[in-house]
Amino acid sequence: MVFSVNRMSWFRRLCVALLLASGVVLMFSLLENFLVYPGWSLPISGDWSPVGISREDVRFTSADGTRLHGWFLPHPRTVAHVLFCHGNGENVAHLAGYLNAMREDLAISIFAFDYRGYGKSEGRPFEKGVLEDGSAAHQWLARRAGISSDQVVLMGRSLGAAVAVDAAARNGARALVLTGAFPSLPDVAARHYAFLPVRAFMRNRYESHSRIQAFSGPLLQSHGTQDEIVPIELGRALFDAAPCQPKRFIALPDTGHNDPAPASYYHELRDFLHSLPDLE
Repeated sequence: MVFSVNRMSWFRRLCVALLLASGVVLMFSLLENFLVYPGWSLPISGDWSPVGISREDVRFTSADGTRLHGWFLPHPRTVAHVLFCHGNGENVAHLAGYLNAMREDLAISIFAFDYRGYGKSEGRPFEKGVLEDGSAAHQWLARRAGISSDQVVLMGRSLGAAVAVDAAARNGARALVLTGAFPSLPDVAARHYAFLPVRAFMRNRYESHSRIQAFSGPLLQSHGTQDEIVPIELGRALFDAAPCQPKRFIALPDTGHNDPAPASYYHELRDFLHSLPDLE
């Protein structure tokens, strides 16, 4: 009888543990979109009327008809037309000064847009929709510049790096510029929630490590050595998987995920953009 009671006690403890684990998994699953897309659920913020920044206010549609918004900052003597895909907690109004500085310092025409649900773009974000938004922005810029989509430089940061990789795989690109990139979103989640089977149940996956196989053009990838969100090892794993040529990885010393890159990085970026073959 003692054995039976102990056995029952063990069984109850196991059931309680399984119920608790299931509850945590369910809670994470319910909160996944808020964790992956924190920017869309917040009030629209940022400077939507930046002074002294010349830009075109752009409205365009994604593949499913969702209406999107972005800003295009042309340069009169541009060396490249660049699509910028921002991170998951930003919108174009947060980036006005940054975009303008890159246009002036790098001599590029740059288009930044908001994913569905972000900024003034309609809808709610989910992986397929966000990736289609990136492809639509890519094609809009190509039409606006009068070039083919494979002559657009794709630049992405964090989540935006995954969007840029997907757009390059779909439509081609003149080059890829990635910052704070990851092989897949479950790879990142597994670093933060090692006690959960995130690889099995995450809906938003952004499998850049497989999509980048479809792009073999130039790649410039950078990553902060102190990145607390996406560890630099994950960035290197994506870089190592990329068949791109030429490709270069730049480790940014003492830089966290949301820290500004040092000035030396922008010198490297300028050299990279200005070294690209001229458009045919």
